[in-house]
Amino acid sequence: MADLSKVKISVVSQTGHCAAGHKVGDEFYTSGMTPKGVCLPAFGAVFPTLWTLMCGGSFPWAKDQESERVACPDASNPVVFEVRRVSSEK
Repeated sequence: MADLSKVKISVVSQTGHCAAGHKVGDEFYTSGMTPKGVCLPAFGAVFPTLWTLMCGGSFPWAKDQESERVACPDASNPVVFEVRRVSSEK
């Protein structure tokens, strides 16, 4: 697998009832494998941002070029994740 940056996925906000049990303070780390414990719909929403940061990219609109926030697709019970590059070591 290519050399990828390590990324931390943190739950920063949760409203209503998350069926997967995600709660504020949960943290998941990855540098190439799907992190254990992240529900699939949330991972699907987070993946494009995760991949961009893992590959060294950034988002021109972001104030912090090392992170971005992403919401899960459950609009009735939203969980917001911060996806942060924590290492650029290859």
